[in-house]
Amino acid sequence: GRCPCRFLVFPWFAAAQMYMSYPRWQQMLNCLMYMLMFLLFFCFRWKLNGTEILPKAGSHFSLSGGNLRISRLNRDRDAGTYQCLASNSFGTIVSREASLTFAYLESFKTQRRSPVSVREGQGMVLLCGPPPHSGDLVFSWIFNESTTFVQQETRRFISQETGNLYIAKVEPSDVGNYTCVVTNTVTKTRVQGPSTPLVLRSDGDELFPPFLFFISSPSPAPSITWRREDGAPFPRKVDTRKTNGVLEIPYFQQDDVGTYECVAENSRGMNKVKGKLSFYAPPHLIEKPQDVQKLIDDSLVWECKATGKPKPSYRWMKNGENLESTERIQVANGVLSISRLTLSDTGMYQCVAGNKHGEVYSNAELRVIAAAPDFSHNQLRSQTMVKVGGDVLVECRPKMSPWGVISWRKGSEPLQQNDSTLTLTSARLHLSACDQAAYKITKCVSEASVITTQPSTLDATVGESVVLPCQVSHDPSLELKFTWFFNEQLIHFGSHDGFFEKVGGQHSAGDIMIRNIQLKHAGKYTCAVQTKVDSISVALDLIVRGPPAPPTQIHVEEITDTTASLSWRPGPDNHSPITAYTIQARTPFSLGWQAVTTVPEVVGGRQLTAVVIDLNPWVEYEFRVLASNRIGTGEPSKPSKQARTKSTSPKVTPANVSGGGGSRSELVITWEPVPEELQNGPGFGYVVAFRPHGATGWMQAAVPSPEASRYVFKNESIQPFSPFHVKVGVYNNEGEGPFGPVITIYSAEEEPGRAPTRVRARSLSAAEIEVSWKALPWNASKRRVLGYELRYWSKSEREDTASVQRTVGNQTSSVIRGLRGSTSYYISVRAYNTAGTGPPSSTVNVTTKKPPPSQPPDKVMWNTSNSKIIVNWEQVKALENESEVTGYKVLYKKNRHSRPSVMETNTTSVELALPTDEDYIIQIKPFGEGGDGSSSRQITIPKTAGQWRDRVLSQSI
Repeated sequence: GRCPCRFLVFPWFAAAQMYMSYPRWQQMLNCLMYMLMFLLFFCFRWKLNGTEILPKAGSHFSLSGGNLRISRLNRDRDAGTYQCLASNSFGTIVSREASLTFAYLESFKTQRRSPVSVREGQGMVLLCGPPPHSGDLVFSWIFNESTTFVQQETRRFISQETGNLYIAKVEPSDVGNYTCVVTNTVTKTRVQGPSTPLVLRSDGDELFPPFLFFISSPSPAPSITWRREDGAPFPRKVDTRKTNGVLEIPYFQQDDVGTYECVAENSRGMNKVKGKLSFYAPPHLIEKPQDVQKLIDDSLVWECKATGKPKPSYRWMKNGENLESTERIQVANGVLSISRLTLSDTGMYQCVAGNKHGEVYSNAELRVIAAAPDFSHNQLRSQTMVKVGGDVLVECRPKMSPWGVISWRKGSEPLQQNDSTLTLTSARLHLSACDQAAYKITKCVSEASVITTQPSTLDATVGESVVLPCQVSHDPSLELKFTWFFNEQLIHFGSHDGFFEKVGGQHSAGDIMIRNIQLKHAGKYTCAVQTKVDSISVALDLIVRGPPAPPTQIHVEEITDTTASLSWRPGPDNHSPITAYTIQARTPFSLGWQAVTTVPEVVGGRQLTAVVIDLNPWVEYEFRVLASNRIGTGEPSKPSKQARTKSTSPKVTPANVSGGGGSRSELVITWEPVPEELQNGPGFGYVVAFRPHGATGWMQAAVPSPEASRYVFKNESIQPFSPFHVKVGVYNNEGEGPFGPVITIYSAEEEPGRAPTRVRARSLSAAEIEVSWKALPWNASKRRVLGYELRYWSKSEREDTASVQRTVGNQTSSVIRGLRGSTSYYISVRAYNTAGTGPPSSTVNVTTKKPPPSQPPDKVMWNTSNSKIIVNWEQVKALENESEVTGYKVLYKKNRHSRPSVMETNTTSVELALPTDEDYIIQIKPFGEGGDGSSSRQITIPKTAGQWRDRVLSQSI
């Protein structure tokens, strides 16, 4: 046959002799045993990338006891996914997939590399750039062609991700030739790259050589500590004493999930960086389908559940083939349901739960069997009423599987198949069926019931409403009962989400309406009418036209760095031809599903393939397809498997490159990091190039962190506020990308070198002091003045706790507010710029005025006449420690939300010329040289319509 079978080897001749010596009952038992063993013999097959392998004579494929042997392996021919299929008479099951890949390591292409020049004490990085390969790599470096490798320590680090060698604080002993050595852990092959000379540049060399790669190296060397953001202590399995910048967590568990923070600190400052650890797990089955035996026409429901992160998806197979949902078979969310079982459903079933970390399989057998007839669940009626000369229908519905032949008897005489009618001539008719049941006719009526509505086919569109008619001509003495069925299932009115409604208003009409019709309402509808004498029914088919069902079998056939070729199968068109397909994509960086550009631009309804273009390299994509017809667009398909585009050199440069500021002798360069989805591949980093204004050679620095947004170059020879040309480029493991535009950035400037003079201060009130000074020359030399900083503190405070207030620009005075009354303050002024503040001016001293009166006006009286409001109050007397009252402010407004008007007076009364046909709100407060005092409470003066009104209000003290 098509595959070898694993037969058990018996000594058949000896077995035959033993067989003949056994008793006959044991001979029969042994025969049955051998037949059963034969049925259990296994047949094995194999598939490569979904295609069955058919070994032939001379083929490099061979099968031995179910095992697949491959000779003369070829990378292009034999790489792929293999799967074993095991079959016997009960069915077929498949194994999990196994991938065969070929490890290789090619040679370096470049034969020569330019020297790298670096100043002593700086840091630098040497790029390895491994050749094309497959399989895990181990990187090492050789120094000066010696037999020993470069050892990692506090100054040296070799990245096992990119192969790059990092050296912090280059010393004279580091000068020499460096060679990157790449080893494939699978093939054990090793290749050496071209050597890179490292040259130490002295202070007398040109300040900016044409090319230089280095990394930022803090001085003094920082101490590095790790901690969890939630404050939880590290478990005992983590040895924090050996981190040296690398945190190793052995036996990673769910409890280790969280955000970790690395803190680097030296005497000049501290910096932090955070990283999040997430937990992912392959699927694990927690609920499996069990072997089951069912009768023909029964239903089956199997449920499969699995844990895993990400959440697993499910698929079902029968005898090694994927199951798709049909009218009778439904596959959804790990649940398999089959209605109206037949013998052909017998077989081996498998549930497959999978995520990107693996798949797990579970097996179960379904046997569908027959059953003998049984009337216990469906007894025949003992009496039936019919009309004289009419027809009688007596149902005989025993439970049996499969459905068999039913015969009838009249008395003891069998009824022949050619009997077309039975005439009733007596009051009692005895029929004898399979269980000898008797039947009696007790009433006769004259007219048979007839459904006058003709069977038909109705057509509707999703969202419409449709009436299904059912009208009857019948004997008026009989009561009608209407019952409706949908696909042979009883319709319960009032349920079904309110879609079905009875609308037949007449005694002889049982019409129903389906409102807001949906695709699920398409099918066969039956109106059954029953009386005491007879029952009749009529059926009609309802076709519902709607948007297409989701497409299926979405596959990524081929993928490049910017394109993906897709194929799919159409779903049902729901009685309206598919006119177009729309393709959407989703990535870990997108906000949900987004429409993509395709070739062809418009994908027609007959086309089942398309090429998606303008994708980002080195990004994981999922795709889905939506079908449209003249009615609308249907639901989207299930997402395709995740597929990552190929990597390529980066094309996008950082945005918003700027900088400036910093400490003395520093050039600070900043930028916005390139988003991960635009980095085009692993090993992404930045190349910062800069040169003094007017110089020709560029100085370059590699920043190997994709999240980096800042680079600081420090050199004592940099003059303050000197212009530099700066550009920032990008690179990854595939190569270097472009540089961004050249911009001008100034180095750090020096803080102002002189102090302001002629500093004066005077008290404006109990809470305010005005300070003035003489400005320094604007933009003098390289020491710009961006503004002035006022530092002030009270006599009871220390100077190092002084409050600070800043001005902007060439301002020469400022008011300090929020002070305490009757308090002595010391004030100094300094100029500032981006480098810091200059020396302080001489300190001046000033005492704030006494606080304003704390007592509000009391006994406020008012009256109105025509267009005048006259207000009087009692004089406020200041306390001994308060400033004297020099006047009063009267605030009045029309409503609570309007801005108040203010009138000042040095008396205790005021006359306001205001229309009296408006409501007014008035407040009074005293003031003196210490400022405004406490206000009276709000007084509401209602409109008076021209009448005099007197009011006296007491203000509590």
